[in-house]
Amino acid sequence: MTTSLQDLFAHNRAWAAQMEAERPGFFTGLVKQQTPRYMWIGCSDSRVPANQITGLEPGEVFVHRNVANIVVHSDLNALSAIQFAVERLKVKDIMVVGHYGCSGVQAALEGARIGLADNWLRHIQDVRHRHRQLLDSLPEEVRAQALCDINVIEQVVNVSVSTVMVDAWARGQEVTVHGWAFGVHDGLLQDLQMSVTGPEQLDVLYSKAIDRVWDVWMARVGGGAQQQQLV
Repeated sequence: MTTSLQDLFAHNRAWAAQMEAERPGFFTGLVKQQTPRYMWIGCSDSRVPANQITGLEPGEVFVHRNVANIVVHSDLNALSAIQFAVERLKVKDIMVVGHYGCSGVQAALEGARIGLADNWLRHIQDVRHRHRQLLDSLPEEVRAQALCDINVIEQVVNVSVSTVMVDAWARGQEVTVHGWAFGVHDGLLQDLQMSVTGPEQLDVLYSKAIDRVWDVWMARVGGGAQQQQLV
């Protein structure tokens, strides 16, 4: 376990030396490599590192993270990152990635009070209220996981209707916004079947993706966990 900040510097020097020994010129090449195809919008949770999960090298994925992977139209930080990724870096795919066991989602589900962060998590509480009927129809033990999926789907919508994406698609730029979920318990990414390539398909994809959340989690608790898997 790390016991001091000096340990971090020592680990860093050891890592840098190992990388250069194993892959000579790695850092020289890294200086020139900022042409990612992918943007990852994920949770700040330290258990969900984008590069390691996807097996991508540094420079191959542009990352924006916040508590519970939320994208709202008043968040200039998120919108600026998306605009930079789309207009400057010309990414092809934007992945909004939630994760099961997310403390932010759990707090929003329970209505727990944290403090200042309550104002941020209010966005997920709004999602919870919007889908209360679906969530209440699920067994309690899977509601947090289902809300994680629903939150991702809702954030994909928010990205897709942002001025950045509307303008990009209007000028014919090929960018797809995806919704995924990561299992901290098994290390696997799940495709929530919410991949948007333009505004005209948004409503249909949204409706199908939300319906699928109920189907999947009912199958899990109904004994279908071995047969039904998110793909």
